[in-house]
Amino acid sequence: MGLWKQISRFFGGGAVDYAKLETVQRLLVEADFGVAATNETIERLSRADRVDQAALERIVADQLGPPAAPLARADEPPTVVLVFGVNGTGKTTTVAKLAHQLLAQGRSVLLAAADTFRAGATDQLEVWAGRLNVPFVGAATKGGKADPAAVAFDAVDAGLARGIGTVLVDTAGRLHTGERLREEVKKVVRVVGRRRNGAPHESLLVLDATIGQNAVHQAREFSAAVPLTGLVITKLDGTAKGGSVIALRRAVPAPIRFLGTGETLEDLELFDPAKFARRLVSD
Repeated sequence: MGLWKQISRFFGGGAVDYAKLETVQRLLVEADFGVAATNETIERLSRADRVDQAALERIVADQLGPPAAPLARADEPPTVVLVFGVNGTGKTTTVAKLAHQLLAQGRSVLLAAADTFRAGATDQLEVWAGRLNVPFVGAATKGGKADPAAVAFDAVDAGLARGIGTVLVDTAGRLHTGERLREEVKKVVRVVGRRRNGAPHESLLVLDATIGQNAVHQAREFSAAVPLTGLVITKLDGTAKGGSVIALRRAVPAPIRFLGTGETLEDLELFDPAKFARRLVSD
């Protein structure tokens, strides 16, 4: 049931029923808006002359920020895109979807598996590279744990040597806390910057919409470690609690760039706040 259908009964004739705003507040929290976004939504609803579905959509859209920009393109190739996220978010599949979009735009792509700590991660991305018919760089060592930064360095090196337009690096597939996380991702960023001036041109964090406020915690952890240029929110086809997207937008300075809405290569869309607000409120 859409959000508006749940709360519309508390706004008879479009007027605010102040006595029932506490119930509306509970519904927003249950939809994973988070405390800050819930309070702002309630405050703006209480000041509105008339409350209807369109008004709620505007309030939600305003909190989501501007429409997303497409992936950056460096002045000189390759453009280096680092993709972070914990296991289970759909990160590796998101890398393949991004590659698919770039290929459709006529841009050449190289995929790199620097998520060296998850069993099968390298194989999974190599399979995607084969399906997409793009070059692939993985761990140079066999039977051991390669350094993610070394794989990222080799990928940028290969991109430069082959004249590739965009290098997509799948990295940081586990969540640490504190210093260990910060140092690992900082090293990857530092190393690719040494090999390619200005890199990374994008640092994207993939987050699972179905885990609600835990995604907010992950976003803060990664944001403390590296300057993120955008968030990719996945699994929106599997949850009615899309309010977590609003909470994420408020939690970190990085804008929402893409939404993952399914399992196929086509199921990745540029973020449009008005469209998302309409889907969240009305569906």
